[in-house]
Amino acid sequence: MRIELICCTRVLLDEIANKAVKRRDIAQTYAFALCSSEETDWPKVNRAIIDRWSVSGLEYIKNLAWSGKCFD
Repeated sequence: MRIELICCTRVLLDEIANKAVKRRDIAQTYAFALCSSEETDWPKVNRAIIDRWSVSGLEYIKNLAWSGKCFD
């Protein structure tokens, strides 16, 4: 059985806009979106992350997501 995130762009943008959601939370959703067969508008998502945090915040989130450390 495979569980997959759908509407990845919308989910990520909604979470990024929610001030209660932290970078680790975004990294987890980002990791799920990376594995999804659904299309994700990565430039739009990355821009929203930069607008909320910074370029270094985006790098931090991407590092956690790609490495899987967001689930530790």
